[in-house]
Amino acid sequence: MKYVIYTDGACSGNPGPGGWGAVILDQEKNETNISGEEKSTTNNRMELMAPIMALRKIKKSSKIIIYTDSTYLKNGITTWIKNWKINGWMSASKKPIKNKDLWVTLSKLSEEKNIDWKWIKAHAGNKYNEIADKLATEAIEN
Repeated sequence: MKYVIYTDGACSGNPGPGGWGAVILDQEKNETNISGEEKSTTNNRMELMAPIMALRKIKKSSKIIIYTDSTYLKNGITTWIKNWKINGWMSASKKPIKNKDLWVTLSKLSEEKNIDWKWIKAHAGNKYNEIADKLATEAIEN
């Protein structure tokens, strides 16, 4: 089965109340929207939670494409994480990386699936990116 996922995170204040949202589309174009909130968090943590929670919903797959408007998420999972693992989860400046708990979880979930990570410009009129953004911001308000 093929899936396309759009994810987004939001925070009111940074740190502050946060929300995440994801739109999961299967190959039949069935749409599943998921979201959640945390009372005190950061925007980057919410950007990471969205794909984590979406990937947990998909038990088996042949191919997943994940769209994110977060360069932090896209670069982190496709490039930076390799060196973080080699360097014992330390940054290039020899400091512990932020959000290690979520990066470890996302890495494990990603290794179990065939994922193509793609960056998409925020607020550029993409229907599903806008829905993911709305889910994340509404989660904060609820």
